[in-house]
Amino acid sequence: MIASSQQNYLTPEEYLQLEEQNSVKHEYIDGYIYAMAGALDPHVTIALNLASLLRNHVRGTGCRVYIADMKARIESLNRFYYPDVMVTCDPRDRETPAYKRFPCLIVEVLSDSTEAFDRGDKFADYQALESLQEYTLINTKRQRVECFRRNDEGLWVLQSYTSENQTFRLNSVDFQETIVSLYEDVVFE
Repeated sequence: MIASSQQNYLTPEEYLQLEEQNSVKHEYIDGYIYAMAGALDPHVTIALNLASLLRNHVRGTGCRVYIADMKARIESLNRFYYPDVMVTCDPRDRETPAYKRFPCLIVEVLSDSTEAFDRGDKFADYQALESLQEYTLINTKRQRVECFRRNDEGLWVLQSYTSENQTFRLNSVDFQETIVSLYEDVVFE
């Protein structure tokens, strides 16, 4: 959801301090911040549906589900992103209340303004997270879920779910649900 860039270089520490004080969220890429635009109803509804379903599923397991306001930090690339939904099961993530470094699942709900970035550079950046097992993209224009999974060789393999009667799986958290539940209350344009 990157909308516009601010031009002053910031250290990660300066960025985190700014985000704590600012009412506008920014993603951070190699010292520069980018204001995030708001989202439309289908985007927010899908993200909330998935986060709610995942929260119920992981309750009591030690895993945590985060939605939209929690940052994922990619230290090796000097990046902070706000995934639409993120799950971490790593106890080290309890040490950092402003961001998470060890997610096993990241989900981006696609929008016109971010789809190319979410599929391209952002996905490439997320691949630097050794803990990440799945990266999932959810379409807001039609019922379509794309799950990229890291296999045993470290390669990313795509599985798509497109049928309304189909269930989709998120192997990283041993989760299965229907496409219908994911898209509940979503009105397509």
